[in-house]
Amino acid sequence: MTQTDLDMKKLGNFGKKIGGILNGAAAALMISVGHKVALFDTMADAGPSSVEKISRLSGLDKRYVREWLAAMTTAEIVEYDSNRDLYTLPNEHAAMLTRSAGPRNQSLYMQYIPLLAKVEDQIVHHFKHGGGVPYSEYTTFHAIMAEASAARFDALLVNTVLPLVPGILEELSNGIEVADVGCGSGHAINVMGAAFPNSNFTGIDFSEEAINVAQRESEAMGLENVSFRVQDAARLSGTEEFDFITTFDAVHDQAQPRDMVAGIFSSLKPNGYWLCADLCASSHLGENLDHPIGTFGYTVSCMHCMSVSLAYDGEGLGAMWGAQKAREIFTEAGFVVDEVARVDGDAGNNYYVCRKPAL
Repeated sequence: MTQTDLDMKKLGNFGKKIGGILNGAAAALMISVGHKVALFDTMADAGPSSVEKISRLSGLDKRYVREWLAAMTTAEIVEYDSNRDLYTLPNEHAAMLTRSAGPRNQSLYMQYIPLLAKVEDQIVHHFKHGGGVPYSEYTTFHAIMAEASAARFDALLVNTVLPLVPGILEELSNGIEVADVGCGSGHAINVMGAAFPNSNFTGIDFSEEAINVAQRESEAMGLENVSFRVQDAARLSGTEEFDFITTFDAVHDQAQPRDMVAGIFSSLKPNGYWLCADLCASSHLGENLDHPIGTFGYTVSCMHCMSVSLAYDGEGLGAMWGAQKAREIFTEAGFVVDEVARVDGDAGNNYYVCRKPAL
């Protein structure tokens, strides 16, 4: 290929795009750092401030704060008054980057970038040799997932998400048996347990570490109607013991997702509901070209969700498995998918309202 073979306008535009990707990736790392050390939260309440003031309010090293502010300024996240040497986090930016933003806090999700970078060399190895990276290598995954999902559950679960299931609030208030399969650190099941003291709740996850976190939170909340099991979601007992089952972003990264769904079906009483939240996407790449976080979704899929499944000789569905594949698997297990809903405040998920028909 020679210079004359190239469309120079197209080349220039692509160069700008590549530069934007590089700067965006770097900004994601700095946003993650800013979240972890609460710099966005500090700046949201400070108004126009000097480096010295921001360092003092945050209790952080001034030299690091200055360099971080420079990165955030060039990324157009922080505004800089060069005449007065003052930095400001605009209210509109704080509304998407601080802990007070709840589920709209996008800095939560930036933490996945450094998490995935830790396993890059292992992913490269598996590109060449197959297989995948096990859960144990993602050392901070449960903590990041728990923080991101907790903001969503606290804001939306009881009053927005659960009402998607017909009549479920009344049933929960009266008292039923509920399970959250793939519960992770257990915040969802603890939130439900606190809201509905007449019902009994069981959190199920194969990670003993996550279950320990869930139990500690349950004890701290003084919940007596919540219990936990360390169990593989693909090996549920299937004794029709539950009236209602939930899963939150837990199906697509299973090694054997069809076994999990079949186990949920057999564990649910006739006429019971399964509420499944999972990433909003199409099963067809061509329909995801305009997906607002499509590149992020496929990257997380390749470097975590798909790879984790393959590490256990699994199906490797991946995060972007999509609504069509989900419907196929759910109906194959015997469920009737009554609705695929979206909720305000959770742009990333579909909510599948699945019913087990009476015999």
